Amino acid sequence: MSAGAALGADVAARMDLTTVETPCHVTDLGALRANLTLLRQVQDQAGCTIILALKGFAQWSTFPLVRQYLAGTTASSVAEARLGREEFGGEVHAYAPAWTEDDLREVCALADHVVFNSPGQLHRLRPVIDEARAAGRAIEIGLRCNPEHREVETALYDPAAPCSRLGTVRANVTAADVADLDGLHFHTLCELGPDALERTLAAFEAKFGDLIPGRKWVNFGGGHHITRPGYDIDHLVRVIKAFRARWGVKVYMEPGEAVALGTGVLVASVLDVFENGVPIAILDTSATAHMPDVLEMPYRPMIIGGDMPGAKAHTYRLGGLTCLAGDVIGDYSFDRPLEIGDRLVFLDMTHYTMVKNTTFNGVRLPSIATHDPETQRITVSRRFGYRDYRDRLS
Repeated sequence: MSAGAALGADVAARMDLTTVETPCHVTDLGALRANLTLLRQVQDQAGCTIILALKGFAQWSTFPLVRQYLAGTTASSVAEARLGREEFGGEVHAYAPAWTEDDLREVCALADHVVFNSPGQLHRLRPVIDEARAAGRAIEIGLRCNPEHREVETALYDPAAPCSRLGTVRANVTAADVADLDGLHFHTLCELGPDALERTLAAFEAKFGDLIPGRKWVNFGGGHHITRPGYDIDHLVRVIKAFRARWGVKVYMEPGEAVALGTGVLVASVLDVFENGVPIAILDTSATAHMPDVLEMPYRPMIIGGDMPGAKAHTYRLGGLTCLAGDVIGDYSFDRPLEIGDRLVFLDMTHYTMVKNTTFNGVRLPSIATHDPETQRITVSRRFGYRDYRDRLS
């Protein structure tokens, strides 16, 4: 069982999900607060600033809680930057592999930090930054660096893979390129610990250390699995404090998954059960539309009461609601036969799931809800319908 799923099982156990509408994402506010408390501990002890990566978690109904602990958000599009500015507040950071002039102008009206992916983009679009500053916007700018150091096993999620489009390798940047930059940014991690960060920093400093003097900040990116059980917080604090001492710069970190790890579930219902070589159960959710990492990574979500095929008495292939032939969540076994109307609870489905939901095939998006452990109340903050599908098209 993954770290997030293990946490999620404890969270799900304290929720009454028997009457929740399905499909529905439910985020436990107590678990979210516990993660945020740990992240604030890191900030206090290490002297760094942690901001929320919206690409991983953007359930804005929870932002009144999240902003009590984190300093702001980081975005990779105009829409994310606007969400951060309007719904979260605090600092807004923005990075994208490339900006159009129009998008950058909008971002400059929203963001406090703008990071460019290459010196070429930086130089070509510098007039847009200068224009915004002349209009009174106090924007700090940075460059994303690729230290060409790999830590991530899954190629789809490896920012430092060979021929990566993310960040500038050292051979392509000069001291003149960064002469008036405020900061440098790197991101090489995915679900990793402080040992991986320490190795990345060694590579980053070896390649880009001569460009750090004169900068105000260095952004360590995301992928830090800080709230995972067993994560060595003391090691992380030592690594950050040592870097700050060496270079005298402010340190930012921008996890998304660590904020929401183990905080929520996706509740689905069984719509049909039949045989075709194997027992098949069709659910009112979808791997394709509602949990694409199942197909992309690939990733096997844990289900309460479910196990590997054959481990329990009754094995089923769980199929999604769309007409895509490959919309299959996986094969799972259960203690008793599945029946129409049964609820299945998928664990740790808050981060990188809600943000990737689509309306493919016109399938309704899962509702979004929160669970308050103090009152035991589940509150649905968003339901979706036809217009959410229609208005994406024309």
